[in-house]
Amino acid sequence: MTHMNSGETSMDIILTHERTDFDGLASMLGAYMLDQSMVPVLPRLLNRNVEAFLTLYGVELPFMDPRDLSGDPIESVCLVDTQSMTSIKGMVKDIKVKVIDHHQSKVDLPDDWEVTIRETGATATIFVQAIQERDIPLTPVQATLLLLGIYEDTGSLTYTRTTAEDIFAAGILLERGASLSIVTDYINHPLSMAQQRIYEDLRANAESLMIHGHSLILAQADATDLEEELSSLAHKLRDLLDPDALFLLLNTTGGVQIIARSTSDHIDVSEVLSTFEGGGGHPRAAAALVNGTPLPEIYKTLTALLPQYV
Repeated sequence: MTHMNSGETSMDIILTHERTDFDGLASMLGAYMLDQSMVPVLPRLLNRNVEAFLTLYGVELPFMDPRDLSGDPIESVCLVDTQSMTSIKGMVKDIKVKVIDHHQSKVDLPDDWEVTIRETGATATIFVQAIQERDIPLTPVQATLLLLGIYEDTGSLTYTRTTAEDIFAAGILLERGASLSIVTDYINHPLSMAQQRIYEDLRANAESLMIHGHSLILAQADATDLEEELSSLAHKLRDLLDPDALFLLLNTTGGVQIIARSTSDHIDVSEVLSTFEGGGGHPRAAAALVNGTPLPEIYKTLTALLPQYV
């Protein structure tokens, strides 16, 4: 918290993306550990496994609900694991923004933002390195959350985008008392009943395509009733069907959500989905939310596009 000239106080906050996963949450903790004058503010929507973790361990962590903010003007924001700004009541007009992320840099970021992008498997890794360099102490719960961030975004260090830095950071966290048994509990979180129903629909509708010798699976379902995140459905289907790439198209209240996963260097799903407005991500994991176009039409467009990108 900083003091403004007139004697009133202002705030510096840390934000991440909505539908926060463990890497987003862990990165907020990491940013806070490096500068404890900043307030890590939780998004309104959290993934179910993240919510379950916070219910049990949140009391030992520094996160604040946005509804509990003091109302002081917000002077600066540190955005972690995202490059998209969430607006919060109290932000000043010429707010200072700092971004720390591991996704590819967006082309249209404002010039006055301070942007740090490192190609690690998880954003949490960037913070663990800085915490280690400065020898900042961690409690076992803090170390466990940081390890959850790394494990979830690297598929427990098995995805090909995992770097030596991710593995090194995981080692540091184990030394600092992180619990692998807690990590296992939350990474392999079972699907809810509603997610299970959509998962069954996707399995039943899965269509296999063979393009230039690569197996691709496209599946569609209606998820307008689902309040929870959808990415765990993609993980489960990919593990079950083991294609070179998987594309899920889901009708949601906000539009058609496309989730893509690739297990092959020959298929960059972020390139495919960047052809849709607002789409992108990593070569192995990408997403897009398309508004105003019906799902069957998007399905047709995607099928026609794929041979150019495989």
